[in-house]
Amino acid sequence: MSGHSKWHNIQGRKNAQDAKRGKVFQKLSREIYMAAKSGGPDPSGNPSLRLVMDKARAANMPKDNIQRAIKKAEGNSDEHYDEVTYEGYAPGGVAILVEALTDNKNRTASSVRVAFTRNGGSLGATGSVAYMFDRKGYIVIDRSTTDADEDQMLMDVMEAGGDDLQTSDDAYEIYTDAKSFTAVRDALEKAGYKLAVSELTMVPQNTTPVPDDKKEQFEKLVDALEDDDDVSNVYTAAAEDEE
Repeated sequence: MSGHSKWHNIQGRKNAQDAKRGKVFQKLSREIYMAAKSGGPDPSGNPSLRLVMDKARAANMPKDNIQRAIKKAEGNSDEHYDEVTYEGYAPGGVAILVEALTDNKNRTASSVRVAFTRNGGSLGATGSVAYMFDRKGYIVIDRSTTDADEDQMLMDVMEAGGDDLQTSDDAYEIYTDAKSFTAVRDALEKAGYKLAVSELTMVPQNTTPVPDDKKEQFEKLVDALEDDDDVSNVYTAAAEDEE
């Protein structure tokens, strides 16, 4: 895990995500609906709902949109979505995981397969790459929002139960065990930190550089998957470009 930074990649894709904000909100509404439907509308008693609400707020999703999705779950809607994971390789042999929330598995499987084959990737069997990733809690604190230096931050992260702290010029990135993520997040918030990102994610155990002649294809594949209405998350084991 050491040396693998998500924050640079998140920031690098932010403008592209902003341009697709309507689609992002649509996907988040679906996740909020399912979380509230399965665990109840109160985030204080439904950790899954609180997680996706935090994710929605981080994406600047309007409060009205969030509440609308929760109210829909409280109503008589019979909508149902299945969670599906697809595994494969992107151009250059980079492992890739795709999480989807769909009401039509055949449609989604077909769309994901087309995205892979048209962009130089290959869809694999279940279990072909999942073992290369670990489920982790991931928290980012923008350094412009805190006076804490690295020593103070490390002390607070360890006291909160975090596993790893990575420091860059503009952010503190914290990784936690998935089971302790909620407790670590709450402890850091209680300590007064403003969290720019707080989510459960999939972290690659090792990363693979994308060959220069495959980078354009790689980006097109990731874009095609993220553009799919049914796809919630795309995780890759691509190594971060050195600047």
